[in-house]
Amino acid sequence: MDLVQLQRQFGFLDEQFTQLQELQDENNPDFVVEVVSLFFEDSERLLNELARALEQQNIDYKRIDAHVHQLKGSSSSIGAQRVQKVCVAFRNYCEEQNVEGCLKCLQQVRHEYSLVKTKLESLFQLEQQILTAGGSIPME
Repeated sequence: MDLVQLQRQFGFLDEQFTQLQELQDENNPDFVVEVVSLFFEDSERLLNELARALEQQNIDYKRIDAHVHQLKGSSSSIGAQRVQKVCVAFRNYCEEQNVEGCLKCLQQVRHEYSLVKTKLESLFQLEQQILTAGGSIPME
């Protein structure tokens, strides 16, 4: 069982991540790292915007929902299924205009994002160490 299969077994990644890996080839060997790095940058920006929006006196739930929708989409596109699942609940709380539920989901989504970021960074570091040692990374 490889590292990606292990991550999938624990629910951090889904089939979408494998599909992303399949798009990587010798012409674009850093494709997955580049896409995931953009996901990290975008997610951190969205998480900060969500936190600011939920601190406002008059909460704009439509704006919050738009940010959560964007985060849900980008997490789905790289296969970060646990982040995506929390975003589904988050959007439901936005629809209900439930500030406590939104704050709870923000905390949960930050936690899940942090976990998947750590897992992916470790995966990329291991792959780089294998390549540096003269090995190769099998593509499914």
